[in-house]
Amino acid sequence: MAVIDVAGFVADLKDHAVDHGFHVHDERHFVETYSLRQAWEVDLHPEDACGGPLDLHLALEIDPRVLLSFEDLVLELDDEDADPPDLHRFPLHFTWGLPPLPHGPDLLILATDLAGVGGPELPLEVSAIDSFASVTDGADRTVGIVGKVEVSLASVYVGQQDLLCDVLDRCHAVSAYLLDRAPAWLGDSAY
Repeated sequence: MAVIDVAGFVADLKDHAVDHGFHVHDERHFVETYSLRQAWEVDLHPEDACGGPLDLHLALEIDPRVLLSFEDLVLELDDEDADPPDLHRFPLHFTWGLPPLPHGPDLLILATDLAGVGGPELPLEVSAIDSFASVTDGADRTVGIVGKVEVSLASVYVGQQDLLCDVLDRCHAVSAYLLDRAPAWLGDSAY
């Protein structure tokens, strides 16, 4: 029997996201048959943005070697009431998606503004891809925003309830920031 119920943690994470103002659309679970690596993916967005244009994708990556190492550590604890040391972590990625932006933002200004919104709890990476349908067409700019945090297995094991509260609050603030500015970036788009 596993010492951590990863599926239960993901279910709790989805409920926690709902408590922080998000609406969950979809969930996927992938298992790589050779290495037994797993990925849990959840599609969500702020409750007040069901019609678009913003989507948020959450991905939890499970490395079986990390999970087994943590289980070994827990099973080796002498005192049943002792908490395991905080040595093992899983990466949790948040990826925001917007449609192509005809009047896209200056990336340096966007990255600087979002650094203040995400804070140290949610470091963010901002990037853009310019696509050209043909040589004579203008560029379609797609902005990508990714936040990465680490989930402590020791905290999950002891059942820490407010494990990702600050991160989810920051995610909601980033989403609100992007939604406030999206109409100007989209111009006369249908959103």
